Amino acid sequence: MCGIHGAVSFGAPLDLPPLLAARDRLSHRGPDDAGHWQSPDGRIVLTHRRLSVVDLSAGGRQPMQDGSGRFVVVFNGEIYNHAALRDELSSLGHAFRTRSDTEVLLAAWAAWGVEAPKRFNGMFAFALLDRGSPGLPARLHLVRDRAGKKPLYYRVGTQRLDFASELKAIDGPHSIDLQALNDYLALGYVPGEHCIAAGVAKLPPGHRACVDLSSGRIECSRWWSLPERRPDPSMTLADAADRTIEILEDAVRLRMESDVPTGVLLSGGLDSSLVTALAARTQGTPVQTFTFAQPGHSLDESARARRIAQAFGTRHHEIDTAGASLGLISEIAPLVDEPLADSSLIPAWMVCRLARRQVTVALGGDGGDELFGGYGEYGRALSDIRRMRHVPAPILEGVASVAAHLPAGVRGRNRLSALRFGPARAIIHGSPFFDRTLRRRMLVPDAVAALERLPGGLDGPEASLDRLFDSGTSTLDSMTRTHFGSVLPDDFLMKVDRASMAHGLEVRSPQLDTRLIEFAFGELPDSLKVGPAGSRLVQREIARRLLPPDVDFSRKQGFSIPIDESMRAEGEALFEQWMPHLPEGIRRSQVRSLQAGLKAGRANGSRLYALLMLAIANHNLTAAPPCR
Repeated sequence: MCGIHGAVSFGAPLDLPPLLAARDRLSHRGPDDAGHWQSPDGRIVLTHRRLSVVDLSAGGRQPMQDGSGRFVVVFNGEIYNHAALRDELSSLGHAFRTRSDTEVLLAAWAAWGVEAPKRFNGMFAFALLDRGSPGLPARLHLVRDRAGKKPLYYRVGTQRLDFASELKAIDGPHSIDLQALNDYLALGYVPGEHCIAAGVAKLPPGHRACVDLSSGRIECSRWWSLPERRPDPSMTLADAADRTIEILEDAVRLRMESDVPTGVLLSGGLDSSLVTALAARTQGTPVQTFTFAQPGHSLDESARARRIAQAFGTRHHEIDTAGASLGLISEIAPLVDEPLADSSLIPAWMVCRLARRQVTVALGGDGGDELFGGYGEYGRALSDIRRMRHVPAPILEGVASVAAHLPAGVRGRNRLSALRFGPARAIIHGSPFFDRTLRRRMLVPDAVAALERLPGGLDGPEASLDRLFDSGTSTLDSMTRTHFGSVLPDDFLMKVDRASMAHGLEVRSPQLDTRLIEFAFGELPDSLKVGPAGSRLVQREIARRLLPPDVDFSRKQGFSIPIDESMRAEGEALFEQWMPHLPEGIRRSQVRSLQAGLKAGRANGSRLYALLMLAIANHNLTAAPPCR
């Protein structure tokens, strides 16, 4: 796991010192080493910050060139099947000098070109320079993994291209992109290719971008998509559990392979408990586990984590959340470039800091909900569809219209206002942040008018999720594909990346193994995910086989904090500090209204936290080092 960065000039040679300074803003991602490569004409610079995990020798340093000198790469991530690929490539005549998966990546590209990423089972974002050959121009390839585990930002101008693992390494100062601001207010994250900084883009998951270095033209295309759904009607629950265990156990085994100490982030939920069980079965020595405790609070799941740790004989580490207050924002703030409204960033940041004291690699439970139907809203939506199928649409629309005009934070407002679009699309239109009506209140009139002139208008965030929803072939398939393509990469995986890399910790997600993704979305019937007996049926069957019978997994919290309580206790002082840094398009009077509503008992904590993180991000972007 590392930080990558680089630039291409379409004119004069690049000045190296500012680029090295930008690289070193990513030192938290790669505290072990730093390197750079500059082309003979000075117009291409690739830089790298290294977190040493596989092949700790100098042979694993980056940027790395292949033996011919034609290909140069900077790589962030891990290719878990690199040993098998090394054997295959060796049989084709490739000679290897190191044990690094980066060298395997280079050899794979030399052998298979742009098709190489399809062979990789892993998480990655990389920039690979093809210096060309007679008849083939030089090109730069930017590639991102299937699920979007690793981030990649880029900016293309008339004279220069820049890319980096984090926005802070792309020189500013930056202004706020209005379309991305609208996205963020609606969703609590900035989705897809959009970026909060105007003129910067993110490479979406499963995509590659090819830059022609002679013309400066860039083409972005998708190299991977979720498989077409072809469920096996003869599959039983036992069959599905057998297949899932087979894949997941191998996925855990591959991710436990490392030249540095490994552990598991154990929240006490079903996903991380299953990973812990299989890690204990795979590893000969006791697994180290790490969790987050909130004594006396309803969100506390530490007792379950301790029970799982006890059952599998792990070396268990626990951090008490007495210090898990919003006061930690002052420590987290310098790392915030693109805003994220997910307040579980705070406990995730704390647990990752705890884990890094003992290990360099930790396994997490991300992905299980999207693959196996784990979110409670899936079951609620399916129940609502059955209950409301005889209710005339005009009645639903009327109820929704009335609810939308209630004050923010009134209990039930979001769910009722989303009924206008049907119960299944409540996952899109029942936002806990700012729906259309609230965005019209929050944004100044000029900003609303400017948004209405953009493609998609004010409704752009919801429309993008509606398109994801429409890619499914059943209600449940539509909901899971929507989450896999949006909130998973742009919220949950972004949160894990930022929280872990802040401490130089690599987090690996076995449930996002390529084989498991394609099995769950391509072959597994809906009825084995969510049914009358409840949700995540396959995982519960696996739990019955692997986990202690006395552990109740009916609740789902993960690492989280009581955001309404926290914002009531500490939010006012934080807002006095950060409110001046909110973008000009946000109406301050509406922020005050939200604060008053929170004091009156309304559930506005998430909205206010979202605005707080937006203010911090805007401050960091506008104060960013200038371009050179």
